[in-house]
Amino acid sequence: MTARKFMFATGIENSYPKIQLPDGTMKRVDEMEKTKHYELWEKDFELVKEMGIEYLRYGPPYYRTHLAPGVYDWAFADVTFGRLSELDITPIVDLCHFGIPDWMGDFQNPAFPALFAEYAGAFAARFPNIKLYTPVNEIFITAMFSAQYGWWNERLSSDKAFVTALKHLCKANVLAMKAILKVQPGASFIQSESSEYFHAMEPDAEPLARFLNQKRFLSLDLTYGYPINVTMYQYLLSNGMSEEEYNWFTNNQVKAHCVMGSDYYVTNEHLVFPDGRTQASGEIFGYYVITSQYFRRYKLPIMHTETNIRMPASRDWLLKQWANVRRLKLDGIPILGFTWYSLLHQVDWDSALREDAGRVNELGLYDLDRKIMPVGKEYKTLIAQWKDIIEEESYGLVFQNA
Repeated sequence: MTARKFMFATGIENSYPKIQLPDGTMKRVDEMEKTKHYELWEKDFELVKEMGIEYLRYGPPYYRTHLAPGVYDWAFADVTFGRLSELDITPIVDLCHFGIPDWMGDFQNPAFPALFAEYAGAFAARFPNIKLYTPVNEIFITAMFSAQYGWWNERLSSDKAFVTALKHLCKANVLAMKAILKVQPGASFIQSESSEYFHAMEPDAEPLARFLNQKRFLSLDLTYGYPINVTMYQYLLSNGMSEEEYNWFTNNQVKAHCVMGSDYYVTNEHLVFPDGRTQASGEIFGYYVITSQYFRRYKLPIMHTETNIRMPASRDWLLKQWANVRRLKLDGIPILGFTWYSLLHQVDWDSALREDAGRVNELGLYDLDRKIMPVGKEYKTLIAQWKDIIEEESYGLVFQNA
């Protein structure tokens, strides 16, 4: 048993999906490159320290690190994780963030789970003192954007492609956890996942909204071996998952080591129309209500693992998200951390990375010149004001090794 203090965190955005440009060519979108982190990583870590933040969602670019089966380039990871250790910043290691190496293909590849588990185990062996991981970031979003909406990577748009990507991503997630635990039995896994909700606009839209509100749970249902209902079971089996594949998740879950990381943005709630269309609704229920739904389902400790909004609304959004976190905690729900994502402004997320336009999105604690933003000042103050208080509160959170 290991008690863990409340984690105030940020992240360094490391998305790297592949997109198709207007001329038909494919391009890797690398947010670390766009924000000049490869050049300024030492300064970026200093900014984390300057904020008073002790936890950082961070990972090396998977596509640059895993060069072939059993072949790795650890040069960038060695220097960056070495420096994080010197600064006493605890990484929550983000191993796969929306993309995989070119030689591996895409998320339709059935070899991906085993290959990724090999990489996760090799990473853990290289850095045996690291204990916090997000093996696969936002599995639901990865599968939706890559294989349902046709935006990234394999750029497919079907239920069968979605289920294929989903089962491969979830299996990779579970196998990676198992591989890490063989090296570091004390590891804990913070599953950063998008927390969604679908609102029916009319009575005729209710059946579809009900279906989508079940579908949103699938990535965590499979990861945690949660028994799904008949509708979702039939959906999975009718779109390419076998009974044997489904049962594998029930028999291989490592839930005792997991934290349910929930991401919440103003785009996470959706309106559903009778003709099948959906669109972003803005905040209706909010983080408190939706996270409570996920907690009732999985009964796991929670961490608010991502949020942001553009300036000038960012300061008010930060305070609202923190108020939701506090309300959950005061209601007895074991919430162990909060994250403003990310440290720096991002680039081209206004198009969900579908365009390579170089548009700076003012979402970070710092701008791309590494100058602190108003939300950065507010977050720094919030951490200073609440850190000692929240760590003194008894919330009885423990991680138990299986």
